Amino acid sequence: MNQVIELVKADVKKEKPAVESLGFGKHFTDYMFVMDYNDEEGWHQPRITPYAPLVLDPAAMVFHYSQSVFEGLKAYRAKDGRVLLFRPEKNVARMNVSCARLSIPQIDETIVLDAIKQLVELEKDWIPDGEGTSLYIRPFIIATEPSLGVHPSHEYKFMIILSPVGSYYGDQLKPVRIYVEDEYVRAVPGGVGFTKTGGNYAASLKAQEKAEESGYDQVLWLDGVERKYIEEVGSMNIFFKINGEVVTPKLNGSILGGVTRDSVIALLKYWNVPVKETKISIDEIYDAYKKGHLEEVFGTGTAAVISPVGELGWKDIAMKLPNAETPDSVANRLYDALTGIQLGKTEDPFNWTVEIK
Repeated sequence: MNQVIELVKADVKKEKPAVESLGFGKHFTDYMFVMDYNDEEGWHQPRITPYAPLVLDPAAMVFHYSQSVFEGLKAYRAKDGRVLLFRPEKNVARMNVSCARLSIPQIDETIVLDAIKQLVELEKDWIPDGEGTSLYIRPFIIATEPSLGVHPSHEYKFMIILSPVGSYYGDQLKPVRIYVEDEYVRAVPGGVGFTKTGGNYAASLKAQEKAEESGYDQVLWLDGVERKYIEEVGSMNIFFKINGEVVTPKLNGSILGGVTRDSVIALLKYWNVPVKETKISIDEIYDAYKKGHLEEVFGTGTAAVISPVGELGWKDIAMKLPNAETPDSVANRLYDALTGIQLGKTEDPFNWTVEIK
């Protein structure tokens, strides 16, 4: 695909929010990227237009059969003023993995990367420079064909919107409380758990409400078959440090392959810290906890980067975990290393960052 991205200028610009009022995903920039699909033309008419509401037919298939995928990545303002993306090619490639499972036509990864770069360059003044802040980038695809027949849509809309954001949990490295869910199921192998599709997150909301009612921040999901093997947290992948070794659930078809997860594994190997991807049960975690071998638990994800876990609630057991805020904790070292690379403050031995020029 060799298409020029059209730019439609905005007549009026928005007032930018104060850094202290950012929150997460509450404010949106002046422009968005849009591209359409139909069977005759394929993906066509890539354009950057003023941010505006959409007009969709009430019969658009996304409303009825949830054929949609999305991604999430960030742009950062380095201390020297440069604008950096972190491994954007991984997110775009993963989007095509989601598209394949949801029967959505593949996107041209080159033009999507170019669209992200052009949109971020246009909106670079929206990138905040406060501690823990960034410009969140949300690409997504929805099925727009007006039809109530159950079949893959013949029409789609691909969009990218931008949102200046603060820290996902507020105090970035304050330990979170996680509730282990053993009643509801998020996903099973063979399903869509490894994709970023809206239905996965809608299915998680009931358990999230249940967790919050008990004073927890997030849900830790167990496998959908035996209800004992650890999978992932609602918005993060999960890691455990047991007797000096870092362990994380192996990707099994129902766990999302996180970009931050992949980066953490690469960093740990680079540091010669023992790390293993394996099948691990909640019983094994509880056994390690009772024996005093469970040294750290932390989550990883684009939104929060690294989130140390201060408590795991399982059934009527509250596993109080060591404070991962200490400078020499693995979670703290990883957070410093990842944010250092993302902000251009430290060496990037993996060439993960992409500068917007």
